[in-house]
Amino acid sequence: MGQPFRFAAAIAATLFALSVSQASAQEVKVLGTFGKWIAQTYKENGKPVCFMSVKPESSEGNYKARGDVQFLVTHRPAAQAFDVISVVSGYQYLPDSDAVMVVNGKRFSLFTNGERAWARDTQTDKAVVQLLTKGKTFTVKGTSSRNNVTTDVFPLAGFSAAHQSITDACKKI
Repeated sequence: MGQPFRFAAAIAATLFALSVSQASAQEVKVLGTFGKWIAQTYKENGKPVCFMSVKPESSEGNYKARGDVQFLVTHRPAAQAFDVISVVSGYQYLPDSDAVMVVNGKRFSLFTNGERAWARDTQTDKAVVQLLTKGKTFTVKGTSSRNNVTTDVFPLAGFSAAHQSITDACKKI
């Protein structure tokens, strides 16, 4: 998928984040907690969406205040979108900047929009998810609109089990 689709996906994911944050606890079902990862599902227009998220175990940067930081992997079977990775930075990214993700020594450049970052294509999504099944941690480095650089370290313990949970749930719903 090309950059226009990825940008549309970015907009959809932003709307998704807003809809999840506004959804009641009854609408979002927790599938389980696996290490620090939380697997969840909900229905959007009657179609299942399954996602898993984790907060960083540590964060560095020169900032006074920062919102919630999360890394997510999302399945949207109705859109044939699986293993879509995204980062919520807790701040507005510097316009036209990339976030850098490092997993097991492999570096990935993520495009940013607002306070979210995504892989540029499905091949990168799949490569990242495959690497996330190995190792202990991964990092995401970004630059805020105030030109402050942050580095977040995320844990991987429980990733595979959480991923299996959302994969199974999206097949069953």
